[in-house]
Amino acid sequence: MTIDDRSRFGDDEEVERVARRFESAELPPGEFKHREHLVVALLYLLRHTPAEAHERMRLGIHSFLRAHGEDPAPVYHETLTAFWIRRVGSFAARADRRRPLHELANELCAECGDARLAFAYYSKPLIDTDEARRGFVEPDLKALDF
Repeated sequence: MTIDDRSRFGDDEEVERVARRFESAELPPGEFKHREHLVVALLYLLRHTPAEAHERMRLGIHSFLRAHGEDPAPVYHETLTAFWIRRVGSFAARADRRRPLHELANELCAECGDARLAFAYYSKPLIDTDEARRGFVEPDLKALDF
C-alpha cells in the first residue's frame, strides 16, 4: 500500500508530536486513527521491550479514552492491540534503526497502513467476541506469521 504525500511524515519531530499529543490526550479522538496508532506503537517498540511497549500502548489507550470521556471497556480491544504490537514489532525488529524515525514511520505506514490486515488472520465473528476484546485470542483464519 502506498501513502500519499499529504499523510507522509516530513520529519522526526512530526512523529514525536503524534506520540506526545496522544499521551497528553491533546490529540482529538477523531485524529487518532490507524496511522497514529502505528507510529505510537513504533516509537514504543523502538524504545522498550515488546512487553513494555504493549503495556504502554494498553495503558495509553485507556488513559486517552478516559481523558476524552470514554469508558475504555467497550472500546479497547486487547486482541487487536496485541496483533498490531506484534506486527509493528516485526517491522521494528528488521528496521535499520540508523535511519531517521520519520522514514521508518512512513515505511511502516506504507506496509501496514491497511487496518483490515488483521482480518487476514481473524474472522469478524471471532474479533467481535467479548473474549477477544478482553484478552488475547489466537487467530482462527491463519497463524501469525511475523
